[in-house]
Amino acid sequence: METPGVPFAVWLLAAFDPILIAVAATLGWKGDQFGKVVVAVIAALAASMLGGWLITALGLPWVAPVAREAPTLLPVRTVAAFLWAAGAFGLRRLVRR
Repeated sequence: METPGVPFAVWLLAAFDPILIAVAATLGWKGDQFGKVVVAVIAALAASMLGGWLITALGLPWVAPVAREAPTLLPVRTVAAFLWAAGAFGLRRLVRR
């Protein structure tokens, strides 16, 4: 078995991208049906990738950079966005009761 080319710490940074968390949690919280969690995931991925790319293009340091040289780790970001959005959706349903 080969070791992965990307260190595990980089995977965690992609999962804990602040833009990803903010968009996924906000839209997941506001969703009134579980199907809207999927919309939250797509919006969080788009905002995270665009925001990370803009911040990296400006030359500013960022926890999850998006650049030609940096791995984007889309599967990690997708799973993380789903977990953040579903968690916020579930938490709101618990709070409403």
